[in-house]
Amino acid sequence: MRTSGHASATILPIGSDADLAWVRQEVRQCAAQLGFGLVQQTKLVTAASELARNTLVHGGGGRVEIAPLDNGRSRGVRMSFIDEGPGIRDLDLAMTDGYTSGGGLGLGLSGARRLVQEFSVDTEPGRGTTVTAVAWVAQVPSSRAGLR
Repeated sequence: MRTSGHASATILPIGSDADLAWVRQEVRQCAAQLGFGLVQQTKLVTAASELARNTLVHGGGGRVEIAPLDNGRSRGVRMSFIDEGPGIRDLDLAMTDGYTSGGGLGLGLSGARRLVQEFSVDTEPGRGTTVTAVAWVAQVPSSRAGLR
C-alpha cells in the first residue's frame, strides 16, 4: 500500500465538539475527491464521527490523520485516530456490539469497523490508543473510462 504522490496526510486536532465537525467535513471532502459515491461517503463520515467522538470522550482528545491512498488498482482513504489517554483495558469487550463504557449505544468501535474495509486498534492501558480505518473505492479501468 502506498499513499498517493500528489497529496499528503491532513492532521486535525480533536479537542472539542467543534473539532468533530471539522473532522467529518474533511473526511467527506477527501472521499468525494477520491471518487467515493454518496453512500460510501456517508459510511466513511459515520465511522469517522464515531471514532473522533471516542478519541475526544474516552481518550481525552488527540488528533486524526487523514491520508489519501493509491495502491495502483484502487484509491482509498486512511484515517488514524490517535490519543494518549488511558487506553482500552479489554479490547475484545470494547469491540462487542452493545458494550459501552460511556452510557451510549455501544456501537462506536464495532459499528465503525463494519463501515470500512480495514480496521485496526493499537492500545495498551496507560499508553493511549490508535484506531486506524481504511476504505477503498475501485477505480474505473482506463480502457473503459470513455465508455458511459
